[in-house]
Amino acid sequence: MRVIPMIQKGLLTALMGMIGLLMLFPIIITFTNSLMTGQEQKINYGVIGKLTEATSSGADTFVNVKWVPDKVTLEQYGSLLVHSPTYLLMFWNSVGLVVPIIVGQTAVAALAAYAFAKLNFRGRDPLFLVYLLTMLMPFQVTLVPNYIMADKLGLLHSAGAVSLPGVFAAFGVFMLRQFMLHIPYAYIEAAKIDGAGHLRIFLTIILPMVKSGLAALIILLFVDYWNMVEQPLIFLDNPFKQPLSVFLARLSGEWEMVFAASMLYMSPMVLLFLYSETYFIEGVQLSGIKG
Repeated sequence: MRVIPMIQKGLLTALMGMIGLLMLFPIIITFTNSLMTGQEQKINYGVIGKLTEATSSGADTFVNVKWVPDKVTLEQYGSLLVHSPTYLLMFWNSVGLVVPIIVGQTAVAALAAYAFAKLNFRGRDPLFLVYLLTMLMPFQVTLVPNYIMADKLGLLHSAGAVSLPGVFAAFGVFMLRQFMLHIPYAYIEAAKIDGAGHLRIFLTIILPMVKSGLAALIILLFVDYWNMVEQPLIFLDNPFKQPLSVFLARLSGEWEMVFAASMLYMSPMVLLFLYSETYFIEGVQLSGIKG
């Protein structure tokens, strides 16, 4: 009888391993192809640029997807980091856009979430409901109002036009409020008896208890805004001010560095997740966010 559960566990482990490998397939292919020479890249993938012509002529065209390079080399990384200074410029553009959004939204969301979760004031729940309605609207709906507002404030075609809407987004408030609702109110009452004000309670009691929620929020914000494309394209007219996510779209066909650029582009997200994986999982679970 004990053999059946062991077989079921083994089959389930094998199934989950196959699913995990399938999900890692794009990353593995990107890494191994980044170690190929530019000539080998053109041989394997150069036909992609001719797919339209081949389709219209009725010819069969196939891409040769390879796992292992014929010759392992760092040629792509050298071409990207040494011979293409534009990459590093766009990288720091991304950092300059994403870091203020993360810092600003985390600070604003933590303060607002504390008010919505632990302070009693008139109209709190209706105000929170109205605040959350902005999460239901697609980004495209708010593009025109944000564009007009940035123009009126003189921020159009500057980093502020991209950063300010991100700083005051509603997602962080919703996530941290759900997290703070799990904190017993007795802690706040005990601090008030000792003479602590709301600022001290927030800094010394609430923030240390929601550090996993803050870590989860930082990771989610980083992934979201590191990959943004529409906002920079619309609000930044100067190509040299746009982030790395926009730059990668222009590398199509430049096989001598496209896979290396993709690998370096995803590395900060992977490293950040691996560094704070425990906090991220705990924060998402306690916040009640699904999917």
